[in-house]
Amino acid sequence: MAKDTGMSQSSRGPILTWTLRILKILAAVFVLVHLYTLALKWAPVPGTILMGQRIVEGEDFRRVIVPLEEISPNLVYAVIAAEDARFCEHDGIDFEAVGQALEERRQGRSQRGASTITQQTAKNTFFWNGGGFVRKGGEAWFAIFIDGIWGKRRVMEQYLNTIEWGDGIFGAEAAARVRFGKHASELTEREAALLAAVLPNPHEWRVDPPGNYVSGRAGTLQSRLRVVANDGLANCVL
Repeated sequence: MAKDTGMSQSSRGPILTWTLRILKILAAVFVLVHLYTLALKWAPVPGTILMGQRIVEGEDFRRVIVPLEEISPNLVYAVIAAEDARFCEHDGIDFEAVGQALEERRQGRSQRGASTITQQTAKNTFFWNGGGFVRKGGEAWFAIFIDGIWGKRRVMEQYLNTIEWGDGIFGAEAAARVRFGKHASELTEREAALLAAVLPNPHEWRVDPPGNYVSGRAGTLQSRLRVVANDGLANCVL
């Protein structure tokens, strides 16, 4: 019995050593990622996993980083109207929208999206496309973290500089130049609404020229963006 105990103790030694090493590596990665996130409060996102994927796939990658002051307020109003009407009210995750989506799923009705602009920014900055609880959990944590650390205005600025508009086009400035031949600061209500209208699926839904569905959705968003502006739903940004 004593011999067996000795062998058991000796075998546990390397396992414990490797476990501690792995925990130290994970702790270091956790700290480094959060330091990187803190730096992004002031620095632009240099690149994302999706951007790298598009380059590997041979896309004609285009991106021009600009401050929020050089992006038309029309586009801010439009993306809030299209993606996250409660952007200024929640703390990164819209639990009210999540509850409604879960209830619709329980009842077997059409499922609404509950991902906020902050969650999309977290996903675009740190993660990849596709589902999975690991990514969803990390996305939720970073959405809450950046909402508190960056603030709403910075979240919106990073969102509009990292979002993909199809064909390897990332960010509002590149999208405005390619799609409309102008700067993002010059986007009209209609142009901003068209860009926001295709965000759920920018590879399938086109801005130039828009199909019937995109054109109709843009018309609806053009009305909604005025409500966003008039009701102060973007006051945390503009």
